[in-house]
Amino acid sequence: MGFTRTILWTILTIVLCFILAWGINHYRLEKKIVDKESPENVAVTPANPGGNWPQFHGNQSQTGYVSGELPDSLEPVWRFKAGEGVKSSPAIVNNIVYIGSSDKHIYAIDIKSGKLIWSRPLDDEIEASPLVIDKTVYIGTLAGTIYALDSETGAERWRFCAGDKLTGGANWFKNTENKLYILAGSYDSVLYCIDALTGKVVFQYETGNYINGSPAVNDKYCVFGGCDAVIHIINLSDGKKAGEIDTGAYIAASAAIKDGYVYIGNYEGEFLKASLSTHETSWRYKIEKGAFISSPAVADDAVVIGGADMNIYCIDIKTGRALWRYTTLDAVNSSPVIVSNRVLAGSDDGRLYMLNMTDGKLIWSYETGRSITSSPAVANGMVVVGCDDGMVYCFK
Repeated sequence: MGFTRTILWTILTIVLCFILAWGINHYRLEKKIVDKESPENVAVTPANPGGNWPQFHGNQSQTGYVSGELPDSLEPVWRFKAGEGVKSSPAIVNNIVYIGSSDKHIYAIDIKSGKLIWSRPLDDEIEASPLVIDKTVYIGTLAGTIYALDSETGAERWRFCAGDKLTGGANWFKNTENKLYILAGSYDSVLYCIDALTGKVVFQYETGNYINGSPAVNDKYCVFGGCDAVIHIINLSDGKKAGEIDTGAYIAASAAIKDGYVYIGNYEGEFLKASLSTHETSWRYKIEKGAFISSPAVADDAVVIGGADMNIYCIDIKTGRALWRYTTLDAVNSSPVIVSNRVLAGSDDGRLYMLNMTDGKLIWSYETGRSITSSPAVANGMVVVGCDDGMVYCFK
């Protein structure tokens, strides 16, 4: 009897184990199906910021803003060595980085591997940012030459010689007939409008002194400053003056345009917002010492700019009141970039900083050891910046 009971218990235990195992496997299978099919359980990948970054500060209006997300830290992916320092800011189109160097070369670099695709020697050092549009790279040199190069091979399509050096990047617009034109300012005090296909001058606008930065463009105007201390507003339709705003000091930086207002800093440490239609100044923000060489990045509610007084400033876009400032170890002449709730900026202290857009607190930094005056470019989750150590750095 005891033997029979033992056998029965053994059989019952085996059956229960089988049922339990089947139940667990069935639950796991059902859970996999639910995890796969239920929207609540689908893993969400953060949006990669940007797609292309075809020119200085990312777009025609030069707002330096891109939506998407960046993590709390960036990892270096590769470094590309140029022959000398890299003050030029990169452009990124179709996963190719385009950037100039003081070694008188422009480079096209694969953004995934960091390997050279092509390089081309030009006639002088390059500080300007490339403009990449319609499979053509437009870039200026300190000799005053604007080159149009094939974006895939680097082959020259045309060149135009201005009267003096070009330090700011080119911009573009299309007329009512969809014809492409290139805009660039020179140290000969002239803004040039050039036919993108032929390299011939369409119009030119003369100012009172050097033009340093890149001209900003919206649907009606080209806007830029210069060493004559004036913000110039030019009609795109005919190249004639639409207005001007006196800032009171040299302007070394590029302008940014958003919602009919221009944002720009000057050499006496004053940063301002002004209307393109009325030419009236909405507000001015003044720092105690140092200049604004940096160009602003503009979001919906705030604008960020670097100061030669070693600070990065975030300013309320409506009131002109400082929301926060972050102090680095040297001048901030690099132009910041805003990626949703993150701010990226280089400094002459050799660091690339990532700050919280809300409160200005440091999230991450990377030290290169040499000044960073190049402005970061952001595309497809990658951050690229040049450095005075002759390196182009890529982070992911």
